[in-house]
Amino acid sequence: MRRFVFSAFLLLIGVGVGVVVSSEYRLVPSGEAVGNEPQAQAAPGGHITSEQAFITVSRAVTPAVVNISAKRNAKTQQGNFDFPFEEPLKRFFGEKFGGKSPQHERRGEGMGSGVIIESDGLIVTNNHVIEDADEIIVILSDKREFKGIIVGTDPKSDLAVIRIKAKGLPTIPWGNSSKIQVGAYILAIGNPFGLTQTVTMGIISAVGRANIGLTDYEDFIQTDAAINPGNSGGAMVNIQGELIGINTAIFTRSGGYMGIGFAVPSDMVRSIVGKLVKSGKVVRGWLGVAIQEVTPQIAKIFGLSEARGALVSEVMAGSPAEKAGFKSGDVILSFAGEALGDTNALRHIVAKASPGDLINVDVIRESQSMVLTVKIEVQPNDLFAKRSRTPHKPLPKLSAALQGVSVSELSPELLEQLALEPGLSGVVILKVDPGSNAQEAGLRKSDIIMEVNRKTILTLDDYEAAFSKIDKTNPILLLVRRQDRTLFLTVTP
Repeated sequence: MRRFVFSAFLLLIGVGVGVVVSSEYRLVPSGEAVGNEPQAQAAPGGHITSEQAFITVSRAVTPAVVNISAKRNAKTQQGNFDFPFEEPLKRFFGEKFGGKSPQHERRGEGMGSGVIIESDGLIVTNNHVIEDADEIIVILSDKREFKGIIVGTDPKSDLAVIRIKAKGLPTIPWGNSSKIQVGAYILAIGNPFGLTQTVTMGIISAVGRANIGLTDYEDFIQTDAAINPGNSGGAMVNIQGELIGINTAIFTRSGGYMGIGFAVPSDMVRSIVGKLVKSGKVVRGWLGVAIQEVTPQIAKIFGLSEARGALVSEVMAGSPAEKAGFKSGDVILSFAGEALGDTNALRHIVAKASPGDLINVDVIRESQSMVLTVKIEVQPNDLFAKRSRTPHKPLPKLSAALQGVSVSELSPELLEQLALEPGLSGVVILKVDPGSNAQEAGLRKSDIIMEVNRKTILTLDDYEAAFSKIDKTNPILLLVRRQDRTLFLTVTP
């Protein structure tokens, strides 16, 4: 089982509800799941009440939702020691976890849900439900039990596909999650706390939820349907009985339902499942740029009429983007004909592209529109790996051209201490005054300033010359290197 701890402050920012500052909220995926909501639409073929619709849909879809028991051997260094996570796991997985076992090893059992998507035994669930399992047992609605065989897993989306040897099984038809609307009713079906074939209802609270911190690729449906431990991997269906999501996680302070649940949308699930069935893994496309949101200030500086698209802060060496001619400071407005509302949209579109695809990308560069054609490549496995860095000693030659910031000239020794690749240029920040405009803009100690108002900075002289020419009535645009990423920041003089 995994937990994601969010402070009350972060919840206040992300959810917009008041909470006590000392509280903690957990995003709990393992053995738990997301709630679903039924969509309020009239069923075809004459007048029908909401109650009748819910009954009809529930009867149709519940047989296709299965109970998954994932058995794991949890090893300890000494058999007489208490297993440190036993109580939390009992709390979320049920009392089947733990018990008497031989020294150095304890037998754990996690409970989750799954959805039959093909009548010959193909089942989709969450990766965290079956991750590291030594044995997977699938229990059908008619109480029959089968051994589950892993077809493929994708931790980056928290999805997995397993298969059982059975025929003629009930299934849930795919729905189109791109057409769902906030406020629509849905039903959530799963096995919370081992209570099989449990159905709850709610509404779709939000769509496109990202930056939650649960998976690398997030585009969640949020719901207020009651979902609890054991719902993970279960079905979210609309009022037509179509699968529109796979329950994945909940925000909770108590370990149970608190009205905020998340499901992976069916469009993403269907795409991932197809790849897992075909090859057992997911191969994602790679563009090779670091991107950030376009804020209103940045939009104004770059000559955009509105804050939209994705701002390229860095082009990786040897990447498809570099080969296609992308540059830092480009604003990507559309990719393969799809307009980008934000950076998350670009990430998902690129990931869905197949290696070898030639994609046209609409870009704004220095207020000029252009189209770049890029050939997508395979995403490296270590794309999200981060380099470490070590403290450095301040150099004697300093500049304070930007109020509240002290900088020093870079050197090969300093680049090595910062664990950055040789050849980077700019000036490094040694100090940011608390409460200064620079601090409020997000500048930090050890950031490397590479550009000032799109002017390249190689030395302290370049830095001071750039600041001597700025218009202090307008925000200053800085290109900054921070650890292994590059980003644009705007600072008020």
